[in-house]
Amino acid sequence: MPARSWPLRRLLIRVPVALLAALLAVQLWFAAWLTWYRTHYPLETAFMARELARLQADDPAARLHYTWVDYDRISIHLKRAALAAEDSRFMEHGGIDWDGVRHALERNRAAGDTVAGGSTISQQLARNLFLSPRRSWPRKAQEVAITLMQEQILDKRRILELYLNVAEFGEGIFGAEAAARHFFGKPAAALTPIEAADLAARLPRPRYYHRHGHTDWLLQYRQIILARMDQVAPP
Repeated sequence: MPARSWPLRRLLIRVPVALLAALLAVQLWFAAWLTWYRTHYPLETAFMARELARLQADDPAARLHYTWVDYDRISIHLKRAALAAEDSRFMEHGGIDWDGVRHALERNRAAGDTVAGGSTISQQLARNLFLSPRRSWPRKAQEVAITLMQEQILDKRRILELYLNVAEFGEGIFGAEAAARHFFGKPAAALTPIEAADLAARLPRPRYYHRHGHTDWLLQYRQIILARMDQVAPP
């Protein structure tokens, strides 16, 4: 082989190695944050930062409503409602509900459009903490990687605690405490079953329901969640 081909060969070896090292460094960065979240709560998430920037583009004085509360200060009814609405197999899967993914793919294929999602609460938390809501295969792959790490670093109770504290419930409203006080004028610990179901029903489209109030669909979905709440057991 001519000597001058060696620099090209070395470059072809070094580039993939460098990319692999960079990818590993990113995963270690996520793992370090997840380890921190075992004992500390997020001051801000990726979704919060994006929403604040959007609100401040129209009103520089805009602020988010977000107050962390510990797991025991969140109503058992909201824990049940969130699981019933978003992830009934939360206690059974390891972060990814493969049966749910398969079911969603089948429904989407039959409809010829995206009508169902298979994301678990663990996946939603990974996305809320670190990622963008924009859909792409690289982002989805990173979401899965974070989710699997999350399930190894955090227990189910902590994952649900984090999720209920950082989930978006309305325009600029993040977490169970802020949502309970905004919509019902009470702390998250005091939510009734129907109030908890109402908040959980908003999770798929929180800004839309904040603007449009109790649509017929929201009221129907709230009743479905209420009927399912006794079928799930939070950690």
